[in-house]
Amino acid sequence: MKIICDREKLREALAVVNNVIPAKSTKPVLENVCLVATVDAIEILGTDLECSVRFRIPVSDGSGEGDMKMPLVKVIEPGIAVVPSRVTLDFVRDLSGSEVELTTHEQNCVIQSGEDKCELVTVDPDEFPVISSFGDTPTLSIQGGNFTRLVGRTAFAAAREAGRYAMHGVLAEVEDGMLKLVATDGRRLALSTMECQSRPVDRSRPAIVPTKGMQLFCRVITDPLEQVQLHFGENQVGLKTKNAEIFARLIDGEFPRYAAVIPKESGNYIEADPEMLARKLRLVANVTGTEARAVRMRLTPNNLELFGQSVGRGEAHARLDVTFKGAAAEIAFNPDFVLEGLKNCESPVLRLEFNEKTSPGKFTLGENYIYIVMPITVDT
Repeated sequence: MKIICDREKLREALAVVNNVIPAKSTKPVLENVCLVATVDAIEILGTDLECSVRFRIPVSDGSGEGDMKMPLVKVIEPGIAVVPSRVTLDFVRDLSGSEVELTTHEQNCVIQSGEDKCELVTVDPDEFPVISSFGDTPTLSIQGGNFTRLVGRTAFAAAREAGRYAMHGVLAEVEDGMLKLVATDGRRLALSTMECQSRPVDRSRPAIVPTKGMQLFCRVITDPLEQVQLHFGENQVGLKTKNAEIFARLIDGEFPRYAAVIPKESGNYIEADPEMLARKLRLVANVTGTEARAVRMRLTPNNLELFGQSVGRGEAHARLDVTFKGAAAEIAFNPDFVLEGLKNCESPVLRLEFNEKTSPGKFTLGENYIYIVMPITVDT
């Protein structure tokens, strides 16, 4: 293999692929990237067996006109090289030249730019796992920026600590031309939907996508206006952009029956400025301790009072004007959960609905976007 590549494009590709490369693996070959040079492109492949990336740098990205199009890659001799992932990225990143030459010789790969040179030991390509690729399979099409927003609205609510494995992913459902994502850790739940286009069939069976996979999908979306393609297979989901294909193994498990915790009707609701509510919440939460992370909300007509306290720190009180409907009521939440949801609020006015202090709070944070938070029982 012998190629000459635009250094910055190669650095960007290696950085994306490195997101899935394990720092230490029981299978050492997984700590490498596979470089595949063909006549019209170079592909950089990486995997940890749960998520896989196939990033393509074409000979030209079409910029410029006629003969002025600048080549991103010059493939002098096609071939394959499997090289240490992080060393390759670090070396390419620190080079000062605008172009990088990669050449394989026997069992080594030479990376050179100007007078700077690095020679890496390669791994037998036959040892590298087979990475999936998109074929002529049915896909869903959604605008890249909309998909990124959809993930940002929901993935933060997925479980992080040990527990039910299915909660460590984001549930994806497709119905009637809408893509729905749901995430929960058992104490709060985020649900959002957006329009998508299916060709030629919808995905009828729900799929649980690892949170890491969703985050990787978003990292490769560089143009928010680009239509990206999603494919749901039997045991994996793939996302395709202009230059990248990412695959994530689906989580095998039963996702919680989330519809049961979403209030159908509520006797109390408030409408408030999300930025002001977030500010007041942070203010009162400052005095709450880690052992009792709770803020009480007391609602009366056009008035919301917030209370926080902890032994050894003291207590805090704040208020703000709201639109309120219902009887005088009180409810308490973990302020961190509420604040995480408010960060993603896309509406100038949020709506909080609940029935009583022991029932879930339903926050409406935007169009087709709800966030459920379970209340906390506190001594008053």
